[in-house]
Amino acid sequence: MTVKKAVIPAAGLGTRFLPATKAQPKEMLPVVDKPAIQYVVEEAASVGIRDILVITGRNKNSIEDHFDHAVELERNLRAGGKDVQIKEVQAITELADLHYVRQGEPKGLGHAVSVARQHVGDEPFVVLLPDDLMETSEVLSRMIYAHAAHGGSVVALKEVAQDEVSLYGCAAAEPVDDGLVRITGLVEKPAAEDAPTNLAVMGRYLFTPQIFDVLERVQPGKGGEIQLTDGMAMLPELYGVVFQHGRYDTGNKIDYLRATVELALKRDDLGPDFRRFLADVARRENLT
Repeated sequence: MTVKKAVIPAAGLGTRFLPATKAQPKEMLPVVDKPAIQYVVEEAASVGIRDILVITGRNKNSIEDHFDHAVELERNLRAGGKDVQIKEVQAITELADLHYVRQGEPKGLGHAVSVARQHVGDEPFVVLLPDDLMETSEVLSRMIYAHAAHGGSVVALKEVAQDEVSLYGCAAAEPVDDGLVRITGLVEKPAAEDAPTNLAVMGRYLFTPQIFDVLERVQPGKGGEIQLTDGMAMLPELYGVVFQHGRYDTGNKIDYLRATVELALKRDDLGPDFRRFLADVARRENLT
């Protein structure tokens, strides 16, 4: 079955970015000149997914506003002859069909995904975490292809340094094809010496509807939260697409800055001047 729907959990409080997130959602923090969540919506749209459900919470109205028409803004831009800007803001509203539902209570990522059950129905879907920006949609495309070829659910896995495995869910796995593994076990944030591999679960998931049934059986863990990893460990068939590069964790301040710099450098309109500026900064700071 073709994957036609995506779920973006966006109900988090963004405490790692306070005070910037005191009055605005962390998903709306700009990366260059677009809010982080727009990159994620564009990623889904680029692989043909146009039905997107955003799981929100309190104080997240600006997300809905961003993907909606801004009539007064468009009128003012048109009056000022700013045709390029009009096309940019109108294109945002045409990326996909966005729907919204509130999580209600912050009961964890597993609970946030379970909230999507009624909207998703009886078909496979992808979950895209808005803190994880992907440089391209290649990983998502590979996941959809793997599901079509093998069935089951599929997650994105990235090889990380051994001293970083304790920050992630870690997968025990056996090879299937080049870059594809069958996951035989999951350990949430293991100590480096206890990790089965250095394959860390990243914020891209493709689930069959079976995930909703197993999440109903997951018991609350630390902080009373329903952990998505616990539900994934109960799935009878789980694969992993392994990748190396092109992911930014915008929930981490250093990675957020790295995303801003590297994505700006790739822009034709910004890259050349920005590269010269960075080179000048490096010289002044004696970094070269």
